Amino acid sequence: MKKILFNYIVVLWSFCMALTSCSHQPTDVTKADQLPAIYPDYIGVTIPAGIAPLNFNFADEDIDCLDVVAKGSKGGEIHANGAWADFDVEDWHELTERNKGGKITLTVAVEKEERWTQYQDFDIFVSNDALEEWGLTYRLIKPGYENGGDIGMYQRDISNFDEYAMVTETVVPGYCMNCHTANRTNPNRLNMQVRGEGGGTMLMKDGQQEWLNTKTEETKAAGSYSYWHPDGDYCAMSTNSVHQAFFTGTGQRIEVFHTFSDVEVLDIRTNQLILSPLLRTEDLEIFPAFSHDGQWLYYSTSKPCDVPKEYEKVKCSLCRIAFDAKSGEFGEQVDTLLNGPATGKSYTLIRPSYDGRWLMYTVSERGNFPVCQDDADLWLMDLTTGECRELKELNSKWTESFHNWSDNSHWLVYSSKKEDGMYAQLFIASIDGQGKVTKPFLLPQRNPRAFYREMMHSYNVPDFTKSKVELDAHEFREKLLSNKRQNVTIKGSVKD
Repeated sequence: MKKILFNYIVVLWSFCMALTSCSHQPTDVTKADQLPAIYPDYIGVTIPAGIAPLNFNFADEDIDCLDVVAKGSKGGEIHANGAWADFDVEDWHELTERNKGGKITLTVAVEKEERWTQYQDFDIFVSNDALEEWGLTYRLIKPGYENGGDIGMYQRDISNFDEYAMVTETVVPGYCMNCHTANRTNPNRLNMQVRGEGGGTMLMKDGQQEWLNTKTEETKAAGSYSYWHPDGDYCAMSTNSVHQAFFTGTGQRIEVFHTFSDVEVLDIRTNQLILSPLLRTEDLEIFPAFSHDGQWLYYSTSKPCDVPKEYEKVKCSLCRIAFDAKSGEFGEQVDTLLNGPATGKSYTLIRPSYDGRWLMYTVSERGNFPVCQDDADLWLMDLTTGECRELKELNSKWTESFHNWSDNSHWLVYSSKKEDGMYAQLFIASIDGQGKVTKPFLLPQRNPRAFYREMMHSYNVPDFTKSKVELDAHEFREKLLSNKRQNVTIKGSVKD
């Protein structure tokens, strides 16, 4: 409701500004030998056709008028004139579709104190690779540290500026809605964990909600941090306890850590957990992810430490274990792909591309919860060669994490705190067959400065979605509060 009210206020304010702002064209223009200072920085980015307009503000807030002409290299031209660059959605879509594989050149002129200045043109490139997903799903959460606290699961139509709440903390007060996961951007298989007393695991199969209790006598906690097998019959989860510790006088805010963590797989056809002693050791196994073909399960693991006292010793390795979907069985050995203790780094949040070519993951100096590590960066492993490289095109001095792929593996979305070091925002970039990543662009908003200045939430756990998620929030509330859960069972016998 708060988001809807805010969007209404922005639209109303935009209308009022349009009545009072400039509507005349640049005259007696002085040309400046520099690029315009704009927010967000969309200069030189690559976008998919059909994305929402890349509206922007001029960095200097004291201008009288902003005039922008956007001209396609393959034809077409649109114009924006007002307090900020506010392009018509349909006109923008037509321009981007016409210029696939080409570019859009923008000419920016600014009026201040009755004088017009025109800046150097800049380009926005339009990729030939489509971003076919309908939109994005994500959690919005304030950077507070209490249970609940205005948490919500949202989705956004990326062809325009429409945002929809799926379920929010106002519907289920006091509950923490944890990482939601869809099967390869397809919401016909979706799960979400609700933490806290009376919580549970929600599975949505073809629009039908099923609520499970995924904690058993043999497992230490309910499942979380999940990832679907590509055939949709299995969902890998870690089972762990999450804790927080706070710094004083160090410039750091918080350390999130786990006192135990194992990995398991849920067969959603039988509601049975598939366990392996190799994934239930004294070490902390966390953040599972199936390979594109489902034959491997990747995960991170770290040696047990006396946390939070020894928080700096937490170094996660990147590992994998074979998985046979036909028999529902794990392999008998673990491969270590990147050794955290040996390199002095921590490797977490593995996300394989759906075409089987890449592994994207997070690297930090320590810890197994990278969103709270200021130095967390994104890296890429080429699965054909094993070569790894830092994604310098995306990284900053602040946190980069929570990343996911589009279904065709040509686009990626991730969260970054690079704008202010506090709030995580969403960025999108493209990647080609050689692993070249383009300059990322901030998720477009109708009036970016007004939106992000008033935005007091962080985006996390973003993912693309093929279609709008049809989640009935009333049914969600009723089934959560009813406390009726189907208990899962253990498949076979397990030696601990």
